[in-house]
Amino acid sequence: MSISAWLAALLIVAGTGFFFAGTMGLLRFPDVFSRLHALTKADNTGLGLVAAGVALLHQSWRHAALITVIWLLALAASSIACHLVARDALARGEQREEKP
Repeated sequence: MSISAWLAALLIVAGTGFFFAGTMGLLRFPDVFSRLHALTKADNTGLGLVAAGVALLHQSWRHAALITVIWLLALAASSIACHLVARDALARGEQREEKP
């Protein structure tokens, strides 16, 4: 295996770790706002790492550019969805859960 393949595998595994951490945050955090923060930050970073790994595997500037565009569109969609969910939670009167 070449160095770029090893680096791509490392990036993909690291991205998968971020996806796992985001999922754990979604399942374990107490309120909507904490869950949204954990999910969007970890998943966006995880997707970026996986996209970088896949782009490295393809070794084509065209594919890397397309993967980057897909990642940027996913970032925009994620932030808009997060904002809408948080705004709805605020409209319903949900509060942040304070630490004891």
